[in-house]
Amino acid sequence: METPVVAIVGRPNVGKSTLFNRLVGKRLALVDDRPGVTRDRREGDASLLGLDFRVVDTAGYEEDDPQTLPGRMRQQTEAAVAGADVALFMVDARAGILPLDEEISRWLRAGDTPVVLVANKAEGRAGEQGLLEALALGFGDAVALSAEHGEGVADLFQALRPHLERPEGDEADETRAEDGPLKIAIVGRPNAGKSTLVNRIIGEDRMITGPEAGITRDSIAIEWSWEGRPVRLIDTAGMRKRANITDKLEKLSVSDAMRAVDFAEVVVLLLDATRGLEAQDLKIADHVLQEGRALIVALNKWDVAENASALFNGVRAALDEGLAQARGLPLLTVSAATGKGIDTLMKVGFEVRDAWSKRVPTGQLNRWFEGALERNPPPAPGGKRIKPRYVTQNNTRPPSFVMFGTRVDQLPESYRRYLVNGIRKELGFGTVPVRFVMRAPKNPFDP
Repeated sequence: METPVVAIVGRPNVGKSTLFNRLVGKRLALVDDRPGVTRDRREGDASLLGLDFRVVDTAGYEEDDPQTLPGRMRQQTEAAVAGADVALFMVDARAGILPLDEEISRWLRAGDTPVVLVANKAEGRAGEQGLLEALALGFGDAVALSAEHGEGVADLFQALRPHLERPEGDEADETRAEDGPLKIAIVGRPNAGKSTLVNRIIGEDRMITGPEAGITRDSIAIEWSWEGRPVRLIDTAGMRKRANITDKLEKLSVSDAMRAVDFAEVVVLLLDATRGLEAQDLKIADHVLQEGRALIVALNKWDVAENASALFNGVRAALDEGLAQARGLPLLTVSAATGKGIDTLMKVGFEVRDAWSKRVPTGQLNRWFEGALERNPPPAPGGKRIKPRYVTQNNTRPPSFVMFGTRVDQLPESYRRYLVNGIRKELGFGTVPVRFVMRAPKNPFDP
């Protein structure tokens, strides 16, 4: 079967080579802040969450005479896009949409190659306006991405998947994301029992285990199935406090574990019940939530835990206090030694992924929104009314929402939390990370 091809296209210096390097897993493309560093088409074999394809890094698209160097670079880009199964059109969310972006979008719309719009450098508030401006290019919602930090790769996978997966016979119908393998990473401090748990789950001694902390160096993916449903288990190296990491190889392992979080849908933070919850566990949990992954906390070695009820309640209270943005996270008890609690862990894993992947119809979302405003009208700071107009879900995995209205950017953080909590409780998102931004019109005379 012929390998599908993805061409990355965009104006100079939007981050195309950085994304190329991340997809191929090697620093094959030269990356520099100066525009126009890439002059030739570079190709590499890429893999994204099990999706294999050939990726082409193109020169920045310039409008120049074909006989000039920029003109020849443009011809190379056009040839790469014509031969691709899908084009990744990359813009810079921080810089916003420039005239050359609009020119490239017109050229792409005139062609036959499907286009996935990617807004790079979208991390943080600085990229939010650019994401909204990108809607005007006519390719729908942009995939919010940080090629440098690896954020948004799950969304990129979902956008590419329909264009790259080859249908086979009766399976030609598009597969829903929730029907694919549950990508679940197991993370935690060294010696919490991660590899022992993986061995117990799959029923074989696949991972080397022992009393010494830090045996696992690499993140290892294992294909498996639970009750007939496909699962991709990712065991990772233990994450210790940065001050305790002196061995260079272990530094690489911790970095690898962080990358495993990027490629997971659901992350299980495994705690040692004989040691309870420590500050490092909360840091790992916060990192997982910041990356937008669904999180489950599991207390391992439950079969040998003392004062079990008090321990469970203490960990529950510490999690709710230390992770206020995700109160009520699933807290489960397991035993890698006996297998107790593993079926519950897998069941909850599939449930939280369903919530993480959920999209609410705009009509239902705004009916809830109107009710939330009636029950608790927004405040009027300085006597000026804030008028929320509507809200839309602009993404899933994690679920992301944008609220539009007059002066909504002046709403206090407490009111934003009120709306996010309502989304969680009343629209079925549970404890998965929910991103919620507020957008006021630029026109100061807008009533």
